[in-house]
Amino acid sequence: MPANDSWLPLFPLKTVLFPDGVLPLKVFEARYIDMVRDCMKNDAPFGVVLIRSGQEVGLAAEPEDVGCLARITGWDMETLGVMMLRTRGGERFRIRETRILHDQRLEARVDFIAPDESVPASDIHVTCAKTLKMVIDDVNAKGHAEQGTAFVSPFSQPIRLDSASWVANRWCEILPIPLKARQKLMELLDAESRLSIVHQYLVQHKIV
Repeated sequence: MPANDSWLPLFPLKTVLFPDGVLPLKVFEARYIDMVRDCMKNDAPFGVVLIRSGQEVGLAAEPEDVGCLARITGWDMETLGVMMLRTRGGERFRIRETRILHDQRLEARVDFIAPDESVPASDIHVTCAKTLKMVIDDVNAKGHAEQGTAFVSPFSQPIRLDSASWVANRWCEILPIPLKARQKLMELLDAESRLSIVHQYLVQHKIV
């Protein structure tokens, strides 16, 4: 995909966002509220990157090299100065260069990573998809039972069990693995490799 020569605002976090992933965010620092307002005004995304070193607040953190676009799908500000966002993951990108603004916000020039190519359904894909559907149905049923109409599913819609990329990405979000491992999985260029590693984990832990 072509390089992007404009500066992309970055939100360094202690989380990894995957394409089509749902990421709720609580934004309270003035610098990031300003960033989010600019993004909403221009209908533009920002980049979510895992922090390699540093913290989410204060001085600019050092980010990992690969991140994911976040598009704002909803927001609220019930408490003054605290913005609640709902975002959805878009394209992945690799950072070419960064700059630190006066308020310690990070911006980057990035190269976008081509989306995972669709691959024919395999036995591994079918097994992972069936088990994922049971997890999603269970989470949604419990959520509706506990919260009623206020429940918002943590899984992106529509449910795309026929997509190896979508299935692999959802598993990578919910497996109890270290952030560094989650980051490495997100960086893999093809869905088949990511799904194969997920399947290996599920087998080893007797989930499938």
